[in-house]
Amino acid sequence: MATEARKRRNPDGRMSLGEHLVEFRKRLMISAAAIVVALVAGWFLSPWVWDMLRQPVTDLVDSGRDAQISYADISSGFDTKVQIALFIAILIASPVWLYQVWAFLAPGLTRREKLTGVGFLGAAVPLFLGGAYAGWLVLPNIVRLMASFQPEEDTFNLNARNYLDFAVKLLLAVGVGFVMPVLLVMLNFIGVLRGAAIIRSWRIAILVIILFAAIATPAADLMSMFLLAAPIVLLFFIAAGIALLHDRRVDKRRAAELADYDLEDATEAPAKPEEPGRAKGRS
Repeated sequence: MATEARKRRNPDGRMSLGEHLVEFRKRLMISAAAIVVALVAGWFLSPWVWDMLRQPVTDLVDSGRDAQISYADISSGFDTKVQIALFIAILIASPVWLYQVWAFLAPGLTRREKLTGVGFLGAAVPLFLGGAYAGWLVLPNIVRLMASFQPEEDTFNLNARNYLDFAVKLLLAVGVGFVMPVLLVMLNFIGVLRGAAIIRSWRIAILVIILFAAIATPAADLMSMFLLAAPIVLLFFIAAGIALLHDRRVDKRRAAELADYDLEDATEAPAKPEEPGRAKGRS
């Protein structure tokens, strides 16, 4: 009843600043509750995830190299497990908090923007996970490269916190890199960026992608840099192709609408009145 009364008072659905703050607090509390619940699952999954992340170090040991992950102080083991559990919880609860962000923004969007946003989320999530997996694939190459700079008779000793921080940042950076082409497509669909502008900047885009891959991987590891840069470059050109096809459809539709509009103006235009002088001459 209260909702119906509010709709009668405000048929446009506009919200005051106070209502926006209440809505934001509601969405934030739901997201936080989902992350807290997922944190329990993350706590039990953390040993398995930690075994996967430190697998490159285990491979070094299996190859005969003296390598180990150490814990610098008495609380490092607990802190590492909490960080891993929180990372897992954010991933597990991502459908909930992404929906809450969408539900908070959706009332202010047009129907076209809503459809574009749904398509963006639908494509961004699997691409982000694929990028994180690609980062995990190149992680062993990076660890082997870093170990090669030390004498083999010395222990390759890695601090647990620093190693976890490096591995997580690598996975997140590559995941975000895989999502960037989808962002270009979204900007094109909402009319901010033309496909021709995207394809004209391909040289700059490739340079930026290579720099991004070089920052995400050690400078001497050219193979890992190539393995990261190649799929992102491919996704960039796919995004440019989608944008060009979308622009072509939009231009054709606008040209057809303009032609129909000109035809309607021509048929509905009133007959031009005769000049008085000519009318009198005929009489």
